[in-house]
Amino acid sequence: MNATADTTTNGTTPAPAPAKLPIVLVHGLWMTPKSWDTWAERFRAAGHEVLVPGWPGIDDRSVQDIRSNPAALRGIGLKEIADHYERIIRTLPVKPIIMGHSFGGVITQMLADRGLGAAYVGVAPGQTAGITTLPLSTLRTGLPILSNPFGRNGAKPLSKGHFHFTFGNDLNRASSDVLWEQSAVPSYNRVLFEGVAATTNEKGGVSHVDYARADRAPLLVITGGIDNVVPPAIGKAIVAKYNGTGSPAVVEYKEYAGRTHRLVSQPGWEEIADYALTWAASHATVTA
Repeated sequence: MNATADTTTNGTTPAPAPAKLPIVLVHGLWMTPKSWDTWAERFRAAGHEVLVPGWPGIDDRSVQDIRSNPAALRGIGLKEIADHYERIIRTLPVKPIIMGHSFGGVITQMLADRGLGAAYVGVAPGQTAGITTLPLSTLRTGLPILSNPFGRNGAKPLSKGHFHFTFGNDLNRASSDVLWEQSAVPSYNRVLFEGVAATTNEKGGVSHVDYARADRAPLLVITGGIDNVVPPAIGKAIVAKYNGTGSPAVVEYKEYAGRTHRLVSQPGWEEIADYALTWAASHATVTA
């Protein structure tokens, strides 16, 4: 992995990061900001300001409210979501640490390409444009939506059975169903269609990023060893894509054996949260 931590931006030299940078957490598809409750509370206890905005249409609505009225989720794509987070981030007095889970990890990489953070962490992040690695288990997670191209702009509910495969594969079905009741919301179908289309369209895909960008703040990619949605092969392919350009920007990889797509809440999440924060805080750069 590239070990060069300091970069330059527009002729300026990165200054030491403040001791307690704000943190922005970006949730993923089928989830709400509550999926980050564990990490958010831990980071706040460590003295950080933590923002956990919802995607457009989710905002601060409850899971039950979103299920009963998902109309606001229809037709919204990756660019609209990234733009939404950019507006929020630009109100902060300093560049924050940005962490994203799953499709939130795609958004995080898009925000990194816009130079909005001091450090970035993709937690089981989805592929950005040009990452063609697509394990069968990943394909299966999107089939209920992708199998119906006429539903591209819809908001399809996530069944309990599919939730068990995607999020609860370390649990028995009854325990997984409890988590579904607490946390699962319908999909932003357009996000999945855009994400898949971009895998073979590096330059023109909605999730396009400049993998060779030299002034990008450090990025950490974390995966779980038994994740059906973002298996380690995807995380490794993302890191290889960045580091294969020869860019001096830091991109590193960390894998946790026995962990599922619920890296932010599966028992033992504290270890991963602490590692992510320690890594981000120690690698963060702020231009003077």
